[in-house]
Amino acid sequence: MSPSRYDRTDLLCGALFIGLGLFFAVQSLALDLGTAFRMGPGYFPFVLAILLMIFGLIILVGSFGKEEQPMGMLAWRGIFFILPAPIFFGLTVRGLGFVPSLFITAFIAAFASGKMKPLGALGLAAAITVFSVAVFSYALGLPFERFGPWVRF
Repeated sequence: MSPSRYDRTDLLCGALFIGLGLFFAVQSLALDLGTAFRMGPGYFPFVLAILLMIFGLIILVGSFGKEEQPMGMLAWRGIFFILPAPIFFGLTVRGLGFVPSLFITAFIAAFASGKMKPLGALGLAAAITVFSVAVFSYALGLPFERFGPWVRF
């Protein structure tokens, strides 16, 4: 009889998703869930936690019967540029305003790809900023400052 084959990475990932989903499901039960038509503050987090557990179960079950794949190198460049971008946005959006903060955030995050050149990053950041202002400011009418007190003259 051959030993059981499983992919340890997928097994751990599935277990992590199930554990996190369970944690957030329990936390959301402390809030009012409401119903599908009258959602309480805990409804959406609870549904997302259940979905996370389902995805974790699918990954966990799929890990059996597979050969373990060697893990590749960690993408340090992506981590270095992606993680600070939303932190920068959160720290500067009130002072700089939505437009400058989003532009700089997108510019920083664009360099997560080793293929990105500065001119391409500028174009991408400009396109994301124009699209986001059109959607969130004009189409949805969200009340936020486009330019904050740090950049007003």
